[in-house]
Amino acid sequence: MMRFKIQRFCKHRKPINSVLIDYEIPQSDATLLEALTFVKIKTDQTLTFSSGCKSEVCGSCAVLVNGKEKLACGYKLQDGDVVEPLRYTEIIKDLVVDHSLAQKSLKRVISWQSKVSKKDDISIPEAKRVELQSDCILCASCFSSCPVLEVDSEFLGPFALTRNYRYVNDVRCEDEKEKIDAVQKKGIWDCTLCGECTLACPQGIDPKNDILMLRGRSMKYGYSDPNFAIDSDFGFNPSF
Repeated sequence: MMRFKIQRFCKHRKPINSVLIDYEIPQSDATLLEALTFVKIKTDQTLTFSSGCKSEVCGSCAVLVNGKEKLACGYKLQDGDVVEPLRYTEIIKDLVVDHSLAQKSLKRVISWQSKVSKKDDISIPEAKRVELQSDCILCASCFSSCPVLEVDSEFLGPFALTRNYRYVNDVRCEDEKEKIDAVQKKGIWDCTLCGECTLACPQGIDPKNDILMLRGRSMKYGYSDPNFAIDSDFGFNPSF
């Protein structure tokens, strides 16, 4: 038998409460999604979770396992695992969350539109970079993993910033400065570069590096890290 815990929550239940419930399944080699499905069919029909492709492509089954972001369809369940919904989202019920906060950040960085020229002479390295960014499956694991969002809900987050860089780095993009302007406030300079987003991404995308690259592009337009905007005397101001 394999035992694990699931964080249960229902905002429509009165009183609203969140409880950790123990479950067990007979399989010892099941994926987390298979375990959740077993519980849903055999043990507790009220359990609610999201799933789609079952092939680690759609991103809809992303959850927390022992505090780390995982795709339920690809993660092999371990005895004693604790399963919870993603962080920094509104929980709809149990493991199902509302991704609207992360998705709204895409509009703030203008990543939903771009003036694109019809250049066909993209070099191989540049083409590969654009293709890599297109691998995002919108699971929001990077968003959930970001510690900055815990203290500042207005932070754009890696989900939006790495998508912004996808367009900025496309040589066909003709509105680069507009997109660079959009990531200055509550954006690239607020990131701590901890790299948790890079570790969380199931597709191997590197948001931390993308944010560093956006900082470099920003300097080209005269921007700099506001955290370093201190007096030139570095606190040393002797009187003569």
